[in-house]
Amino acid sequence: MNAAGFPVLSLVTWLPLVGGAIILSIRGDAEAVARNARWAALWTSLIVFGLSLVLWVKFNPSDPGFQFVENVPWMPEYGLTYHLGVDGISVLFVLLSTALTPICVLASWEIIKYQVREYMLAFLILETMMVGTFCSLDFIIFYMFFEGTLIPMYLIIGVWGGPRRIYSAFKFFLFTLAGSVLLLLAILAVWYQTGTMDIATLLHTKLPASMQIWLFLAFLASFAVKLPMWPVHTWLPDAHVEAPTAGSVMLAGVLLKFGGYGFLRFSVPLLPVASATLAPLMFALGVMAVIYTSFVALAQDDMKKLIAYSSVAHMGLVTIGTFTFNEQGLQGAMFQMLSHGVVSAALFLCVGVLYDRLHTHEIDRFGGLIDRMPFYALILMFFSLASVGLPGTSGFVGEILVMIGALQVNFWLALLGGTGMILSVGYMLYMYRRVIFGTIMHADLKNFLDLSPREVAVFAPLVVLTLWMGIYPASFTSFWAASIGQIVQNHQMAMLHGVHLAGMLPR
Repeated sequence: MNAAGFPVLSLVTWLPLVGGAIILSIRGDAEAVARNARWAALWTSLIVFGLSLVLWVKFNPSDPGFQFVENVPWMPEYGLTYHLGVDGISVLFVLLSTALTPICVLASWEIIKYQVREYMLAFLILETMMVGTFCSLDFIIFYMFFEGTLIPMYLIIGVWGGPRRIYSAFKFFLFTLAGSVLLLLAILAVWYQTGTMDIATLLHTKLPASMQIWLFLAFLASFAVKLPMWPVHTWLPDAHVEAPTAGSVMLAGVLLKFGGYGFLRFSVPLLPVASATLAPLMFALGVMAVIYTSFVALAQDDMKKLIAYSSVAHMGLVTIGTFTFNEQGLQGAMFQMLSHGVVSAALFLCVGVLYDRLHTHEIDRFGGLIDRMPFYALILMFFSLASVGLPGTSGFVGEILVMIGALQVNFWLALLGGTGMILSVGYMLYMYRRVIFGTIMHADLKNFLDLSPREVAVFAPLVVLTLWMGIYPASFTSFWAASIGQIVQNHQMAMLHGVHLAGMLPR
């Protein structure tokens, strides 16, 4: 049932393309086109965000099912429908996507100087694809949106990126596309087996145990690249380094969540036997991501690469939490993804502030900025501490919930996963010390100005969100508590009637 009384999901999904059409219709000299394109993109993204707040206000947290449902026949002879809906797992990801888009537009306001119209159009198309991915309740529609994000992000990196942008864009595209081919084959296999593409129906369908392993591995090939998981994470540092600041914000803030969302939406509920059977593999990959990429982050001399590797480590915790199959672990995985979407976006924006002034993010080119940019130093410290899980910030809640969930499965799993929290303190504070403290060694740093009003406006909502999630996490966990509870209950019932591996269910 649509609680809003009007097709809010369709409006939130497709309205950015209307804004894109308006941008394409703008005429005049280059300066006027660029100025009007910026304003059109900003107003479109703000209106879309305002509409998405209806989901926050009207959502019923006690209902574990899908809400705001829209279902229109599309290709009924093949069982395909235009089916949209959100539940506790997807609703806040929609809000995250619509909230970060105007922030990205504002962050790019003075930085993007050429092909501004096309740049803003790419971000509005990307917003449609991201929102559609989280709203889709038809497998083929989901796949179209899921893969559709590749095109605008490929262009954002390849056209407006750094010196090695073509290489990074191709690497990003090929890694993601290769995994997604297996995802498409898995989707077709599910359709052949069940005769439907409807996700809401499939979540209550029992697939043969012999088929689940192969489907899980096919899903894993795609979701592992998107998350990203070790060892298919190598595209991420290159993409982040070359992407413009707003591209890195969207990549870290939203697109990396596609993998975790895929595990929670499809792998765990649809393939419970395979999920339990392969959970030890997922734990091993998650622990490896946490430990290995944390050490790699310690060795980085580039701020963007350091934050990119830290993202892989944080997503390793998401993997661990997801496959604990208990409420604390799954809630921790959800909270970690949402928190990382805010905090990592802010950290890349912090790097962007320095890049806009000096056109480099090499750590050794900075130092002593506390004297020239004290307010910036405060903001960078705040988000650095949020990233390492300081109590009172959003980073703490997700990490501690994952550790509690992991402890219920295995003590060593919790201990090894928890090392990421310790190592993150090392690499984040080491970076902070080298950038902010010390003596100014380069003359060009003496001309730096502190944050401008536009930059303050970009950071303000992210600061508020980080504190809100850290101080009052129940206002967020309440959205997905019922959906997570249903996943845990259904998984336990499936294991009781299927293959039960000793020790995989919490005692």
